[in-house]
Amino acid sequence: MRAIDLFAGAGGFSTGATMAGCEVVWAANHWPAAVQVHANNHPGTMHVCQDLQQADWTQVPAHELLLASPACQGHSRARGKERAHHDAQRSTAWAVVSAAECHRPAAVVVENVPEFAKWTLYPAWCAAMHALGYALAPMVLDAADHGVAQHRRRLFVVGTRSKHPITLDLPLRKHVGSGSLIDFDGGRWSAIDKPGRSASTLARIAEGRRVCGPRFLTAYYGNERGGRGLERPVGTITTRDRWAVIDGDRMRMLNVAECRRAMGFPDSYQLPPRAKDAMHMLGNAVVPPVARDVINAIREAA
Repeated sequence: MRAIDLFAGAGGFSTGATMAGCEVVWAANHWPAAVQVHANNHPGTMHVCQDLQQADWTQVPAHELLLASPACQGHSRARGKERAHHDAQRSTAWAVVSAAECHRPAAVVVENVPEFAKWTLYPAWCAAMHALGYALAPMVLDAADHGVAQHRRRLFVVGTRSKHPITLDLPLRKHVGSGSLIDFDGGRWSAIDKPGRSASTLARIAEGRRVCGPRFLTAYYGNERGGRGLERPVGTITTRDRWAVIDGDRMRMLNVAECRRAMGFPDSYQLPPRAKDAMHMLGNAVVPPVARDVINAIREAA
């Protein structure tokens, strides 16, 4: 099965498609650094760096599967309610409609945050896909259910050129604890009780110790307080450092290699040398094993 990857970013969708036996023939993103990372890891794919709302879809190779992860920032709860300055980001989803109209692939898979379905124009977007002959099956999936050591809930909208929405038989894999990600002999550790450590951080760590013992993870921002035991998957990996490892009287943030594992990329997957760029790409990426399971289920249901 030949696939194309819109808003390819770090290449999570493409990696998952490759795991599922697909040939990714074309990938595009507007950020040159992301295109370079994708090309480094998927050298056999044709790459384009451009605003996909300006794309000439007639120049895209023939394919049976369209994969797309439009910008999620305008929909994410972290951004609050809808605001006008996010219109350009939300409107990237219309590129999916344009591409599908031109090529009419057998299947389309769109990944985004669950709040995408609450977008004011989501019903119109669905109506446009229906007009092209696609029956849509939206589903919210947690990466932890697909063997990845991370709780990450994302909406997958599967469109097929069929009379009725497709029903996917997805595997429910055993949860993997975050302890499998962490190299306790590596990384840059610092003392917990050092001058300048904030009172709120110390209180959060104290609560984590009370609940979890000497080794655990704690979140630096978000709604989670206290600690998370290493037998549980880590919470959502975001575009900036969020999760700290506590080990007795020392601590550090999860590093790029550990976050790459939490996202389900192989350890050999090449990322930017600058940690900030690598974390940004990982936080925005599609989890490859989830994409693999969805694509395999589509193939089995066809």
